Amino acid sequence: MGGESVSFIAVDLGASSGRVALGRLEGQPPQQRLSIEILHRFPNGGVPVRGGLYWDVLNIWREILHGLKLAAGRGEVASVGVNTWGVDYGLVDKRGELLGGVRHYRDSRTDGVLTRAFGLMPRADLYAHTGIQLLPINTAFQLLCESPTRLESAHKLLMTPDLFHFWLSGKAVCERTIASTSQMYDPRSREWSKSVLDALNLPANLLPEPVPAGTDLGPLTPEVSRLTNLSGTQVIAPAAHDTASAVAAVPAEGQDWAFVSSGTWTLVGLEVPEPVLTPAALAAELTNEAGANDQTLLMKNGMGLWLLQQCDLAWKLDYADLYAQAAQVEAGPLIDPEDARFAAPGADMPQRVQAYCLETQQTPPQTPAEITRCIVESLAQATAKALTVLEEVSGKHLNTVHIVGGGSQIALLNQRIADLSGKTVMAGPVEATLIGNLLIQAQTLGYLRRDELRGVVRRSETVQIFEPAALEAAHA
Repeated sequence: MGGESVSFIAVDLGASSGRVALGRLEGQPPQQRLSIEILHRFPNGGVPVRGGLYWDVLNIWREILHGLKLAAGRGEVASVGVNTWGVDYGLVDKRGELLGGVRHYRDSRTDGVLTRAFGLMPRADLYAHTGIQLLPINTAFQLLCESPTRLESAHKLLMTPDLFHFWLSGKAVCERTIASTSQMYDPRSREWSKSVLDALNLPANLLPEPVPAGTDLGPLTPEVSRLTNLSGTQVIAPAAHDTASAVAAVPAEGQDWAFVSSGTWTLVGLEVPEPVLTPAALAAELTNEAGANDQTLLMKNGMGLWLLQQCDLAWKLDYADLYAQAAQVEAGPLIDPEDARFAAPGADMPQRVQAYCLETQQTPPQTPAEITRCIVESLAQATAKALTVLEEVSGKHLNTVHIVGGGSQIALLNQRIADLSGKTVMAGPVEATLIGNLLIQAQTLGYLRRDELRGVVRRSETVQIFEPAALEAAHA
């Protein structure tokens, strides 16, 4: 199907902010381009209540409705889809009403839960059945910390993007890319893992049917149409996990590339045709998550720009100036971004970085520029190491690294990844998650073929190229 200026809405919900964007697919095949207009931005984050940490999903919903209403003023909209972070969920009763709050993955209730989980099912078995990194934040382990009374009252468990799709369309499903973050999904059968659910005594009856990215959930409910002034708009579950949407928009060609989705988290990975569930993958703590169009994403999950976001709670500085100053600082001390002390939110992050350096007999950085250089250098080192591990475990030789997301704007980070890995880095697009969301919707409605998606990105977006410094590459 060809089309002139057909429009779609992407709702992109991140850990610190949300956006509602209008995408327009313009021109005729095979030269279509995608333009994006961000209609609405709003802050997001955890809300502390009585010792717990929650997402304010009702406020997020209000902001989504506002964004949709703005989109309605731009003309006819073919569809809308939502992507979010992974692992978190809401519970709804038989009437479809939300039961209590939606816990944040950084909530402390899962502290120590892995010991309990491994007592019910050994670590190696959990990995063999689900293929994902064993993190206490994963949905299965969150459910071990749930109130039995709340679970008994629930009718369905809806992962965060599925909850918003339910409110938009009235259809309760679980999109596969988001299901794959749960530690309850079998990446081979592409269904829920009965073995894991039985071993952990988790309520299988609460889990909706897993559906592929690009599933058409039908039109907006009459209530949402009335509140937003949208009519004739379909709800499409895109690759609802934000990483999967971002990877769908990587402007790659050929097979010798890896991706880095660089935001609050750093996700370094490959597209592979089948899950990699080997002992080597388990030892390397790699994760196999579902991607768009039946791909598997073999990835290393790690801390990302969260470290700098928390530092800036204390500094309140302009990021561009901060990165420019950091680039003038000599590389010095390094931290382990995965150290547990860095996981919790707080404006004391600079002091935590300094304390780590002291404890590891390194001279601690003092100024914001020095601390930023320490963090950027540490993230680049971790990314280069992850790329080496992925090559070893997959047997795939990589020449190019595509960096997408917010981190693709940080020239210092991109250059250091190129230097340390010895690979060409192509940075951009920044808005990969939005783009992937929009393109999957366009594919579902017949405006694009599966093999056309990345070509649209290459025609629509500009990337920056960073070549490795010869000396660094020789000694990496």
